[in-house]
Amino acid sequence: MVKRRGFVLTFVFSVMVVAGVATLVAAQAQYGTAAEAKAMLEKAVAAVKANKAKALAEFSKGEGGFKDRDLYPYCGGPDGNFTAHPTLVGKSLKDLKDKTGKPFGADMYKVAAEGKISEISYMWPRPGQTEPVQKELYFTKVGDQICAVGYYK
Repeated sequence: MVKRRGFVLTFVFSVMVVAGVATLVAAQAQYGTAAEAKAMLEKAVAAVKANKAKALAEFSKGEGGFKDRDLYPYCGGPDGNFTAHPTLVGKSLKDLKDKTGKPFGADMYKVAAEGKISEISYMWPRPGQTEPVQKELYFTKVGDQICAVGYYK
């Protein structure tokens, strides 16, 4: 009886560990990674270079492989306004501040350089949430556009 009880306890514990790991993996899989964000930005840069108008439209609509969970590219034009974004086209990217007041939009415009991927951190809520968390942003200049893809830490 003791052996059987030990087996049952070991089995129950093993099931709990497997369930916990599966839950953790599922939670991580619902958000994009740094590597995936950088790869999407590189893909977006190539798309803008190939056909800017088509690329900007795809970014805004999340088409052409430019929407993966919480990852998507967005761009701003020389006037500082979004030229591609799921909801902010025409609004100011340059004036965008994070939830602590950090002017990361203006910082992007100061730093962005053709052929160089830069990074910036800021605080922003995850989709469907209100509490800001750290978000990292990869961005670069492509012609007259500044394009970016961000991921949550």
